[in-house]
Amino acid sequence: MSQIFDEQGNVVPVTLVEAGPCFVAQVKTQEKDGYESVQIGFGEKKDKHTNKPQMNHFKKANVKNLRYLKEFKIEKPEMVMGAELKADIFAVGDNVKVSGLSKGKGFQGVVKRHGFRGGPKSHGQKHSLRAPGSIGATFPERVPKGRRMAGRMGYERVTQEGLKIVAIDAENNIIAIKGAVPGRRGTLLEIISEE
Repeated sequence: MSQIFDEQGNVVPVTLVEAGPCFVAQVKTQEKDGYESVQIGFGEKKDKHTNKPQMNHFKKANVKNLRYLKEFKIEKPEMVMGAELKADIFAVGDNVKVSGLSKGKGFQGVVKRHGFRGGPKSHGQKHSLRAPGSIGATFPERVPKGRRMAGRMGYERVTQEGLKIVAIDAENNIIAIKGAVPGRRGTLLEIISEE
């Protein structure tokens, strides 16, 4: 994260996101594909890491080999194949929602993973301070489905809504978003305007 100053001199905490250039790899239509959408690609990869069907797909759109592809359903898409999308498709003051994979925390217990209170710290307790406690009753003699237990935490899709764009560097395709976004540094993010 970083920080910038607004007109009043207040510090605004921001996350700097590289938002492009993205390229339109495919435009799907109701007549040909049965629904309308736009396929957008980001990043570049070498020819040796791209199979032939993908190469022909990119050649048809007249774009370089794209590392990431994502499809967005849009009614009556007006974009053309091969078009370049930069950070300036957004405007300062826009509200956006940002989706991405959250930070992976590894295998965690119930206190950290689910916020359990844990057992008593004294009065004769032994080995049960951070234990889950009972996981089921005598009847029905099984563990109910969905019981919250220890396990892998994080590294799941998270969407942060209501974030505001406070600055845009169109030359370097960098967007300054107020607040935090999901994931670690370098995470692939999906930014969608809420307007």
